[in-house]
Amino acid sequence: MTGSEIREKFLEYFKERGHAVVASSSLIPREDPTLLFTNAGMVQFKSLFLGQEKRDYKRATTSQKCVRAGGKHNDLENVGFTARHHTFFEMLGNFSFGDYFKDEAIAWGWDFLVNVMGLPEDRLWVSVFRDDDEAFEIWNKKIGVPAERIVRMGEKDNFWMMGDTGPCGPCSEIYYDLGKDVGCGRPECNLECECGRYVEIWNLVFTQYNRDESGTLTPLPKPNIDTGMGLERLAAVMQGVESNYDCDLFRNILLHIEGVSGRKYKDNEDDDISIKVIADHCRAITFLISDGVLPSNEGRGYVLRRILRRAARHGKLLGLGRPFLHDMVPVVIGEMKGFYPELIDKESYVRKVVINEEQRFMETLDAGLRILNDEMESLEERGEKVIPGGIVFKLYDTFGFPTDLTGEAAMSRGMSLDMEGFEKSMEAQRQKAREAWKGSGEEEVADVYREVSMDGTKTEFVGYEGNTEATARIVAILKDNKRADTLAEGERGEVFVEKTPFYGEIGGQVGDVGIIKAGSALFDVWDTQKPLDDLFTHIGKVKRGTLSVGETVELKTDEGIRRAIEANHSGTHVLQAALKQVLGDHIKQSGSLVNAERLRFDFTHFAKIEDDEIKEVEHIANAYIRNNMLVDTRILGREEAMKTGATAVFDEKYGETVRVVRMGDYSMELCGGTHVLRTGDIGFLKVVGESSIAAGVRRIEAVTGVEAVKYAEVVEKELKTSARLVKALPLELNKRLEKLLKTQKDLEREIDTLKGKLAAKDSSDLLDKIKEIKGVKLLASMVDVPDVRTLRDFGDKVRDRISSGVVLLGSKVGDKAMLLCMVTKDLTDRYNAGKIIGEIAPVVGGRGGGRPDMAQAGGSKPEKLGEALGRMEEIMLRD
Repeated sequence: MTGSEIREKFLEYFKERGHAVVASSSLIPREDPTLLFTNAGMVQFKSLFLGQEKRDYKRATTSQKCVRAGGKHNDLENVGFTARHHTFFEMLGNFSFGDYFKDEAIAWGWDFLVNVMGLPEDRLWVSVFRDDDEAFEIWNKKIGVPAERIVRMGEKDNFWMMGDTGPCGPCSEIYYDLGKDVGCGRPECNLECECGRYVEIWNLVFTQYNRDESGTLTPLPKPNIDTGMGLERLAAVMQGVESNYDCDLFRNILLHIEGVSGRKYKDNEDDDISIKVIADHCRAITFLISDGVLPSNEGRGYVLRRILRRAARHGKLLGLGRPFLHDMVPVVIGEMKGFYPELIDKESYVRKVVINEEQRFMETLDAGLRILNDEMESLEERGEKVIPGGIVFKLYDTFGFPTDLTGEAAMSRGMSLDMEGFEKSMEAQRQKAREAWKGSGEEEVADVYREVSMDGTKTEFVGYEGNTEATARIVAILKDNKRADTLAEGERGEVFVEKTPFYGEIGGQVGDVGIIKAGSALFDVWDTQKPLDDLFTHIGKVKRGTLSVGETVELKTDEGIRRAIEANHSGTHVLQAALKQVLGDHIKQSGSLVNAERLRFDFTHFAKIEDDEIKEVEHIANAYIRNNMLVDTRILGREEAMKTGATAVFDEKYGETVRVVRMGDYSMELCGGTHVLRTGDIGFLKVVGESSIAAGVRRIEAVTGVEAVKYAEVVEKELKTSARLVKALPLELNKRLEKLLKTQKDLEREIDTLKGKLAAKDSSDLLDKIKEIKGVKLLASMVDVPDVRTLRDFGDKVRDRISSGVVLLGSKVGDKAMLLCMVTKDLTDRYNAGKIIGEIAPVVGGRGGGRPDMAQAGGSKPEKLGEALGRMEEIMLRD
């Protein structure tokens, strides 16, 4: 049975038992901003387990993509060395939110493995928490598992906690016995042995308690079920192989690695480690980038960079001296696209991100490895076994070597790292990284909003198709973040209604503004937010009268602002389509902002967009705007919508149904925002800025409609004003400026020539001031020059005139003192200009330095220049 068949059978099994089949959430966890990555199936259901949210199902089943490569759950360094550790894996799970409990969870788990998967009962073992007699009895009495195959374990292995406090409970794990021929072979081998004979395949968590600060456990009124089973582990068991890497989910990936490296899997133990690392990491790389993570030096991006560079280094160990990981991407997508069709559209982009990062790493890898190998050889010659922390830090900071790469290279030579020294060198960067990491970038939903939602309050949005008005009943009011029955005149608060034409800020589009009226009462809406999927809050202040819960009100958005926002949002869609035509299909949205004044569009691209490219983008976009195409919207099921080829945003969370916005054959995107009715309503689009905001991410800012007209008027006014200043027509300004700049450069060259002639004359005049000290010519004098450059030119001419000797010149430049010392080449063995300046500079309140033949200094005391020049004669007499 293939991995895909197992996944399909699992989801179908629980669907038949009343579970909603919920799509895998993104690897960037939205429901828990404190997590680096989604690392378990329950992450997207956290608010349900905590009783903070209600959904239209109480049972769910998923195949969740997970990454464990950072934070509390980090398997990165084990990958390649074991049969079952992965950075990326899929977790099959079934969940109950206050519905069924232990009896059903245990019965269904056993039934699926024995009767659907066909695993022999006598090869299955079970563990339970030491005090969980209830689970023991169900397994033993109801399921019929012999008592000798049920093992009681402690809190470390069989008690799950969401945190130090909060929901928690015992768990029961199902193991598969691979047989006596596998593992350590000891007669006493059991579930707790780590030899690999007993494979944990399914963990059933019974969340039945709440733990308080004192550690006291209180039964939950509605206990929950949270189960997790690694798809790769079950596939390996079903296919009769000992290692996850030998199951069909990895087969094509391994064959590709063998093909490009010329090394055979299972021919050499060291090669096998590298092959498994690459096979695992290329899956993590593909899925992380597909979900919007980009390589960087902090947070998720740093973990991705570590994974990618670790894979690249193991490619090097297999003899792959060129970038190769980008060619692994289509292999991974080919294997996974059946269940994750969204990968298909992202292949080109993912490959470009990977090749870009590979090339950056290859540029530094060889140099870094040479430094590391030289250091290790030097240490071996001295009989030392620890690589100094300073070297580890240099490799990390200069060459981009994550410490685990350095550690693995050291381990291969029997060495270790001075991590204490490394940490001291890294402390400043680490502190900066801690301050920079703010979680997912998502704000936790305030408990008060969840409380409003749990009361059954929902908001229907009725603001599509240009609608800006509605009548509805007030269902809740917040004042000072607390529930209230009324809002009186002058009070600020939040108003919740049954339905609203006000768009709540989400997806980059700002919230609407406007008014809410009830008789003579008037509430000024400053902002509209959407804290939960089906909850809108209108934020503002009562201008007159009083608003009360239960009252029917009229809602009206500011139509002018709404139309401007719609034009900018539709303009963003048109802009993205034009960018794809000009720059390529790798363009993917990675962020946006749409308000009434402008639009901002962030997207994936790896080079600056040239002026002629921006011009072409504008021409294409405005041509489609002028075509005045109908903006058509349809509501489709998520899977059906994905099959249409509609563009989706990387890390956007989509529900079971989605809104597809189509503009002719030009643009089709999944989007919940408000739009114009026809593209002509956008007016026209003008790009006003282009910049880089991160590695591989560009930003374009643009204006549309009235704001675009205003921008054109401002530009025209500035152009005319500038033209008048130089006495030219606006369209001839460029030629006029070129002519003026040429004239200016000619004049500057003429000035430089005159300065040179004056300096030559002045230098001749200075020769009368030369003294001879101990047989050496000395010229120490004040000169009047406008800048340091002229002082150096002057000094060159004086030195050339005296042929052999020492020159010290002083000059007041503005309110600063400047000193220049020059020593002819034949005397640098006796007098060093750098040392002379170093001794004299403090006299003028400064410091300086330079070469033996030329040095200069600046200071804050120009009145001391005479004294400083007098020191020169003392120095020469002394030396």
